Amino acid sequence: MENKIALVTGGASGIGAATIRELARAGAQVVIADIDLAAAESLATEVPGARAVKMDVTNAESIAAAFSGIQKLDILVNNAGIGLVGDISRTAEEDFDRVMRVNVHSVFLVTKAALSLLLASRGSIVNIGSVAGSVGVKQRFAYCASKGAVQAMTRQIAVDYPKELRINCIAPGTVQTPFVEGYLDRYHAHEKEKVRAELVARQPIGRLGTPEDIASLVRYLCSKEAEFINGAVIPIDGGWTAA
Repeated sequence: MENKIALVTGGASGIGAATIRELARAGAQVVIADIDLAAAESLATEVPGARAVKMDVTNAESIAAAFSGIQKLDILVNNAGIGLVGDISRTAEEDFDRVMRVNVHSVFLVTKAALSLLLASRGSIVNIGSVAGSVGVKQRFAYCASKGAVQAMTRQIAVDYPKELRINCIAPGTVQTPFVEGYLDRYHAHEKEKVRAELVARQPIGRLGTPEDIASLVRYLCSKEAEFINGAVIPIDGGWTAA
């Protein structure tokens, strides 16, 4: 990926940070886009050729400001996202709207802002989805809805731009990240290890995914070796959706 320029949203932690490191290791110049600029700048000091930009993926002006300093882009990874626990009866409208804005509307805003650069470079987009976009997950009404939309947007863009760029979606199972730790702390503080064991058990392979697992697939999908893969939703879930 020498001379390739990649931007990763939510790039300062978890899957985003692992992706930043993996793409940089492969030779790309990486842009760490995150609402937490301090965390992004801290990571940038550890990664050769990296730079940090503040980006609120739900705000078009913030996105435009971040892209104003980017003249070329070969890879976009839409990684930023949030979760929400609750079935439809326990999901408040404002919480549903927030999940859809962060997980869905952001993919629209960031991809639209990056589109002209990606068309110029015949670039590659990877959307970080979830198995929750492919199967029902208990108590994840809003989250499942949002990740299903990410899959649909991925396929639709591939249909509109089949020769101009490539776009694919990765659908991870449960991955050991600050995202998961935050969920355990918020909803299961009194039984963290019990619930952690349940999360592990739903992946037949017998462990949680790692951010590096996902980052390696991102790197492959953006490489020349994957140039025949387009509009795909690829599970990386330890066998969860096969079981």
